[in-house]
Amino acid sequence: MSERSTKRGFASRPGDAESWIKAPEANGRRSDDTSAFSARLTIDVTPALRGRIKVAAFRRGITVADMLRDLLSREFPADPGESS
Repeated sequence: MSERSTKRGFASRPGDAESWIKAPEANGRRSDDTSAFSARLTIDVTPALRGRIKVAAFRRGITVADMLRDLLSREFPADPGESS
C-alpha cells in the first residue's frame, strides 16, 4: 500500500530538468524553427506601461507575447556565427 505509483499524474514534472525546460510547445502557433523551444521571461512593469503594451498589441491585432517576441528579435538579432 505504501508503494509509489510509477504512472505520471496530472501536472507531474519529468525527472530530467533539461528535458522539462526544452520540452516543445504543445501547439505549433509559430512557424519558424526557433520557436520549437521556448523559455519564459518575467519582467516588472508599471500598470500604466502594461496597459499601453496591451492596447498597442490589440490595435495591431496580435497578442502581447507575439508583439514582444518580435520586438526583442529586432532589438537583439542572432549573431551570424551563433547556432540557435
